[in-house]
Amino acid sequence: MASDSRADHDTLAPAFDPAATDQVQDPPRTFGKTLRQLGPGLIIAGSIVGSGELIATTKTGAQAGIALLWLIIIGCIIKVFVQVELGRHSITHGQTSLAALDTVPGPRLRVNWVLWIWLVMMLAAIAQLGGIVGGVGQSLAIAFPITGDYQQAILVPAEDELQNYLAWKDDLDGDRTKFDALSERQQERILRGQAAMQKRLDVLGSRADEVLAKVQAGEKLVDPRTVDDRYWAAAAALVTVVLLYNGRYRLIQSISTVLVISFTFITIGNVYKLQTTEQWHIPTSEILRGLTLGLPEAMEGIDPLMTALATFGIIGVGATELISYPYWCIEKGYARYTGQRTDDDAWAIRARGWMRVMQIDAFFSMIVYTVATLAFFLMGVAVLYSEGLDPDGMRMVSTLATAYVPVFGEHAKWLFLLGAIAVLYSTFLVALAGQTRIYTDALKIWGFLDKHDQKQHDRSVSTFGVLLPLICLTLYWSGINPVSAVLLSGTMQAIMLPVIGFSAIYFRWTASDRRLAPSRVWDVMLVVSCVGLLIAGAWGLYSRLAPYVSRLMET
Repeated sequence: MASDSRADHDTLAPAFDPAATDQVQDPPRTFGKTLRQLGPGLIIAGSIVGSGELIATTKTGAQAGIALLWLIIIGCIIKVFVQVELGRHSITHGQTSLAALDTVPGPRLRVNWVLWIWLVMMLAAIAQLGGIVGGVGQSLAIAFPITGDYQQAILVPAEDELQNYLAWKDDLDGDRTKFDALSERQQERILRGQAAMQKRLDVLGSRADEVLAKVQAGEKLVDPRTVDDRYWAAAAALVTVVLLYNGRYRLIQSISTVLVISFTFITIGNVYKLQTTEQWHIPTSEILRGLTLGLPEAMEGIDPLMTALATFGIIGVGATELISYPYWCIEKGYARYTGQRTDDDAWAIRARGWMRVMQIDAFFSMIVYTVATLAFFLMGVAVLYSEGLDPDGMRMVSTLATAYVPVFGEHAKWLFLLGAIAVLYSTFLVALAGQTRIYTDALKIWGFLDKHDQKQHDRSVSTFGVLLPLICLTLYWSGINPVSAVLLSGTMQAIMLPVIGFSAIYFRWTASDRRLAPSRVWDVMLVVSCVGLLIAGAWGLYSRLAPYVSRLMET
């Protein structure tokens, strides 16, 4: 069993190691200078918006309506305390996230139990990024068709959408038993959804009759294998390979961050305009209802609570971002500027100053992604939920684009598509940039790389920069459903969250320097945060195991 000393768990490359470099700097004392030192949180925010906010949060709004507004808000805010605690540990101890997690007590098999759970989660995260690069490909295939096959394919509604349409049509044309049993709000939603589907079918012309006949006959509609979205996904992956291999991702990330912020504010403007219309506005009473601890109505086999809890695992700072954040803090220089920990007062003063910068960085990014999350969620509620639209599969991007049409007209799809390309690609690029560093660190901890060899470190980061995008592309080409991949990753991250929360508490009470101890209020919020992560993780585990347990009991 390896020792838990800091020396045994120091895996930093010399360029980032405070023990190997002499780059001590006093922390900034003015607001302007502090702003110039921010960055890790904005990088994380840039990687968050594409998967959690744009896809999962909008889908939750589409499925659950306003009822889960409270959970969305809690999901964004509650994790920042754990994020800061992990950052605090990295800055003061000069340890990466994985190296620190490897010191958590418990069973070990070469590495400890936490890292084995992390490894399983990361496999799901790769599937998520396969879905994300698929979203980039879908957006580009709609905006810039090559053969046009993808545009033609998404004109035909999905099989489950058509089944739902026909079921309600039969009920409305018959005795209306199911319809009359619904609340007035749900009745209005069904009527809007039926009208919207009828418009889509009218566009298909004679093809609509053929498709409906197949569904009524019980035939399975198989989505055609399109090439436009796959070609564009391949182009995005290859560009990413070049950027990550050469290390020139920072310029692209800066541009992507600007585009993410711009797109988010466009969405906020869209929500505001929706609120000024009679048809699409969300009444204040409904918003207040969403802030109560209520649960949504389940309809037509959809489990909105399951979607919401999976979203809880991925919105805001998910488990992968919580682990990535200290790596970006280290690369930014917070640990180097603080210097190797000593007993003198000068070090403690510097450490407090740089931790203050890190806290501002984390909370500022939390504001950015919380605003984005609420905007996307309300978009899903106002338009998608009210018309019974549910983004999924190959129609994910086109369905989400529908949310922009009521306010800005048909040209809004271009507005959405260009923004979606920027947001989704930003997520893909930044998430993979972080993973190249994390996987390199994992190889060091597992003993496959020298912990302090700068050349091996750089070579490994470049190698993963080639392999990971190609693996993600392969997953999408294999036919993975982008939305399902994102939600699966969210579920796995939800399971990992309480483990990270427990680890943060362990670091706080066993490894924190007493000179840097936070207030009692902070400690209380850290515990509350961890309890929330535990609830999300417990539900995530239950939701995955319950179907198998039920089958065993039936047999």
